[in-house]
Amino acid sequence: MRKTAAFLSLGCKVNSYETEAMRTMFETAGYEIVDFKDIADVYVVNTCTVTNIADRKSRQMLHQAKNRNPKAIIAAVGCYVQAAEEALLLDNAVDLVVGNNKKSDIVMMVERCKETDHKEELVVDIGNEKEYEELNVETTMDKTRAFIKIQDGCNRFCSYCIIPYVRGRVRSRREEEILEEISRLADRGYQEFVLTGIHISSYGTDFTEEPALETLPLAGLITKIGEIESVVRIRLGSLEPGIITKEFLCCVAKVKQFCPHFHLSLQSGSDSVLMRMNRRYTSEEYYERVQLIQLIFELPAFTTDIIVGFPGETQEEFCETLSFVRKIGFSQIHVFKYSRRTGTKAAEMSDQVAVEIKNRRSNELIRLSESLSEEYMSCFLGRIEKVLFEEEITIDDRIYQVGHNERYLKLAVLSGENLTNRIYQVTICHKLTEEILLCEIIH
Repeated sequence: MRKTAAFLSLGCKVNSYETEAMRTMFETAGYEIVDFKDIADVYVVNTCTVTNIADRKSRQMLHQAKNRNPKAIIAAVGCYVQAAEEALLLDNAVDLVVGNNKKSDIVMMVERCKETDHKEELVVDIGNEKEYEELNVETTMDKTRAFIKIQDGCNRFCSYCIIPYVRGRVRSRREEEILEEISRLADRGYQEFVLTGIHISSYGTDFTEEPALETLPLAGLITKIGEIESVVRIRLGSLEPGIITKEFLCCVAKVKQFCPHFHLSLQSGSDSVLMRMNRRYTSEEYYERVQLIQLIFELPAFTTDIIVGFPGETQEEFCETLSFVRKIGFSQIHVFKYSRRTGTKAAEMSDQVAVEIKNRRSNELIRLSESLSEEYMSCFLGRIEKVLFEEEITIDDRIYQVGHNERYLKLAVLSGENLTNRIYQVTICHKLTEEILLCEIIH
């Protein structure tokens, strides 16, 4: 008898990875996977709760699925479940509630829900969970790049962030499981691997009690991934500045597949704002890490996240951020307007910034980001780079093959031949669009 399941992943790359893993589990159990917009027997929504807006989106998607097929089993999974378990148990649109660190039981819980015809739940006290939940992916939606989850949880408790409360403490994945998964995916043709997690800078710190060794587990993991012959590129997800030491950088610089693209989370360039955020570093310490990277890597790419309009942020503090951003010269900035998140310390702070001020500051920072991005891109004109092609796009009726270099610049060549998942050396010619550089393949 035909059984169908549909999936929707909201939020971060960790959620995307876990959704791919759950998709694999359902396929193994005999389910046919269909699009979330289609009629299915089971809908799984891997929810997000990073903001109040994310909560609302999660609820909307769950209700949308129930409206699409009232007879289907609707499974709410993940972070929003941890934050709003009681509300979801009262929600008639939801049949199954599964929290974090229990996603490996999703198929069993769906089958139980079918048998009992009653609402089922499996939610644990995530703060007490000490074991990493092993999930595996066999394929990904991307044909060239695979995101690999290496850890879960966070111990930092930034004042604006709900994630430690819904993801729990740091739990690292066993090295052998990571290497086995990457080897398997590399053998299937994936060439680039992006290490991701809730706080990957903490990878392996739960394996040791020696603070001096805290940066070594991640560097050691990267070294061992580099020993897998069929791995072409290794890229890191978001890093905390504190992990950047000379020892760490010298270690990863020896790995020929390592991409010199550093997404160093900043959030603010003002020390007083950083202190209110509980970010545990100063702007000067951040800058020292950037200088250290520049000593070891040629033209490294620096990308970051910045929150504008954090509670109490004055115009002077915002200007400090603008000045610091110019000093670093980021190649890309993800700009977020502070969103009040119930359950965090920042939500209780006085001096919440007005919406119109947040909008104005966001627009100003985005304009600066675009200018800095253009400056960084111009450094590569005339250079020879390697591009891993990922997709085919059409601009003004012309077909281009598009991909990224190691520094995550988007590069394109004019060609009707599909080059997806192939690597070529190219000469960078000029800008094609605001985000893409036009190149010529070196034959």
